[in-house]
Amino acid sequence: MDIDRPHGASAPARGFTSDNIAGASPEVLQALMASSAGQASPYGTDELTARVERKLADIFEREVDVFLVPTGTAANALCLATMTPPWGNIYCHAASHINNDECGAPAFYTNGAKLVTVDGAAAKTDPAALRAAATAKVGDVHSTQPSCASVTQATEVGSVYTLDEIEALGHVCKAASIRLHMDGSRFANALVSLGCSPAEMTWKAGVHALSFGATKNGVLAAEAIVLFDRSLAAEMAYRRKRAGHLFSKMRFLSAQIDAYLTDDLWLRNARQANHAAQRLTRGLAELTGVEVLGATRANIVFCKMPSALIESLLEAGFSFYHDRWEPNVVRFVTAFSTTTEDVDNLLAHAGMAQLAHND
Repeated sequence: MDIDRPHGASAPARGFTSDNIAGASPEVLQALMASSAGQASPYGTDELTARVERKLADIFEREVDVFLVPTGTAANALCLATMTPPWGNIYCHAASHINNDECGAPAFYTNGAKLVTVDGAAAKTDPAALRAAATAKVGDVHSTQPSCASVTQATEVGSVYTLDEIEALGHVCKAASIRLHMDGSRFANALVSLGCSPAEMTWKAGVHALSFGATKNGVLAAEAIVLFDRSLAAEMAYRRKRAGHLFSKMRFLSAQIDAYLTDDLWLRNARQANHAAQRLTRGLAELTGVEVLGATRANIVFCKMPSALIESLLEAGFSFYHDRWEPNVVRFVTAFSTTTEDVDNLLAHAGMAQLAHND
């Protein structure tokens, strides 16, 4: 699948730093405009918000509680705060977004809970390591106590937990009497990669709460907290209000998510981003001196690239992160709006740069 370039855009897009740099899907913008007509009941008591709740219940094949917020950081921090007392441990991978990129929001919202990192290959928490961490010093009043675990799906390096891996973590959490949260900022990308159902990737595998991401995949600014453990709902309602994330004109968040979920837009967008990443991976693998790092499971591609090639692409106007992890390591991120032309343009420039360097 490929999407048409927006009207008036004559040149391929050259930004590959993040899927956050993409705009919003036209369907989402149209729905947002339509929702502005007339009047609607405030604070999430409107029919559009109720429709989103019904759609998510259908998608996840069970009754759920839904709380819309404008950012992924708010979704993650509110979930973790509702699941964790101030003296609790939140287990996560060292590479997770909550550990590196949320400015201490989980600790702030929980009033002091501790992030405890747990190792695992490909930025995925290892079940045995989680079991060891979650059973240490239980009941010791001098130590923070096991409370919940958080996994990122897809991960910050683009890897994807398999259903068996999520289920294994779910079993560990159940045995340790702690809850399991999923940071799903790229939930749709992981889902279409696995080819499973949303239910199989979440509550059927032991997930209690989900940050259902949408902003990175075609929404302007809206995320959904989805609670499978409905006993958390009452506290979540108060925490969202106290945190300043209960929108008075909730219909504007709901309109975005409603459009996102209509006619499988969220899945189509994710497939486009993933397909673009796969095409980019195949092209990079054919370039001399470029080593693709790991399998491309979602919409993030890591590779090692010669310094001269990095500089040539930057000089040509392409943007991407490089040398942040180790020298010559490059990260490319594709989005729902990344086209075949965008990918082929980057690969063509890379190929020409290599030829010029060899000459």
